[in-house]
Amino acid sequence: MAFESDLLALLPRLRRFALSLSRDATDGDDLCQMAVERALKSRDQWQPGTRLDSWMFRIMRNLWIDEVRMRGRRDRTFAPEEAGATVGDDGDRRIEMALEVTDVGRAMDRLPPEQREAIALVLVEGFAYREAAEILDIPMGTLTSRLVRGREALMRELGEAA
Repeated sequence: MAFESDLLALLPRLRRFALSLSRDATDGDDLCQMAVERALKSRDQWQPGTRLDSWMFRIMRNLWIDEVRMRGRRDRTFAPEEAGATVGDDGDRRIEMALEVTDVGRAMDRLPPEQREAIALVLVEGFAYREAAEILDIPMGTLTSRLVRGREALMRELGEAA
């Protein structure tokens, strides 16, 4: 039961990371659900005494990579769903959604995915550099350079938004 309660306590952080990866609330919720489902099915692979959050963030990132690859293949095969999204739409919904997005969220959205992941793990979720590098499966120097470039880009974007 401790596994489930610890997993439940992680949900807000998992949802936040899922949103930073997907940049869409619905996709983020789906990604979070897939990660929790995968963790529950694979709980025997988690090593008690290790960090559950690191394990979950790695699962989520791997699922997102798979999702992006699948979408790329699907987009080459089918017309995008968004092509018909505005038919009959008077625009109110889009305007409301645009107003809800914060300056920081918009700035994060403009970052390349690898910078956004690094910033989400270190600055938002509070992982140590070494842990974030392990979750992303990259050398620590690569993580550091992504953070530096990402921070600089965010500061430029936020400076222009002010």
